[in-house]
Amino acid sequence: MKLITWNTQWCKGVDGVVDAQRIIDGARSLGDFDVLCLQEIAINYPHLTGHHATDQVQIIRDLLPDHEVVFGAAIDERPKGIRQQFGTLIASRLPILQVQRLALPSPCEAIPDRAWMPRICTVATVATDWGPVRVMTTHLEYSNIIQRQAQTIAIRHWHQLACQQAMRPAKTGFDDAHTPYQTKPHTIDAILCGDFNFEASSHEYQDLTDPNKADPFWDSWTIANRGQPHPPTFRLYDDAYGPDAISCDFFFVSESLKHRVDKVQVDTLTQASDHQPVLLDLRQ
Repeated sequence: MKLITWNTQWCKGVDGVVDAQRIIDGARSLGDFDVLCLQEIAINYPHLTGHHATDQVQIIRDLLPDHEVVFGAAIDERPKGIRQQFGTLIASRLPILQVQRLALPSPCEAIPDRAWMPRICTVATVATDWGPVRVMTTHLEYSNIIQRQAQTIAIRHWHQLACQQAMRPAKTGFDDAHTPYQTKPHTIDAILCGDFNFEASSHEYQDLTDPNKADPFWDSWTIANRGQPHPPTFRLYDDAYGPDAISCDFFFVSESLKHRVDKVQVDTLTQASDHQPVLLDLRQ
């Protein structure tokens, strides 16, 4: 099972060109993905996408006819009569059993000194050879550490609740079949990926991966590439947001999937976005 995560910067490359086809081609060159998780996908933001009000979700659907595409809009608004959306996307060649969209908290304990935006975690539970797997993709707040920490805690708590539901699923009766109460594809097998805007040395990373807390996540890079430093995934070719390249795009897995992690790879050559794509390969 191959998965790729990539913050696409609304499909804008370091050269300033917006090109969804280039993003899909770049992902395919990294691996024949079963699941593709993309962040910063835009609908009707002409200022971002080259002065054209394009629907990037539909464009990606057209480019991936063998994949089912689900979109989670962190922002869904209608200024001046035009509906605009911005968020995260999951495209899966594997059957999608369930879709969930988790609005993440954005506390304002003080007057923010920089712009911020709402954030979301998009979740698709997919069918694999060994059972359902919950794929979660997100893009946490960049400029406000209070919000980013709250969002990290919210994701961890929601994952804990999802694991509890898998261990103690609701009882359903004959009359519940084919109703909203029908049996759900609960699972403790989970993959969390995206642009977290934190590094491995951060408090947020430590909180998410703390083995002393219930249902911790594990950094797949450290499992597959033991002892090797994380390669840079941001600001490698574009210093608009800072002079030094950092690693802030991760694949985390639940403890139940640690033994399936086979390979994690970062494409450090592509310049199709200001971030680098990451591949996770799981054993069947």
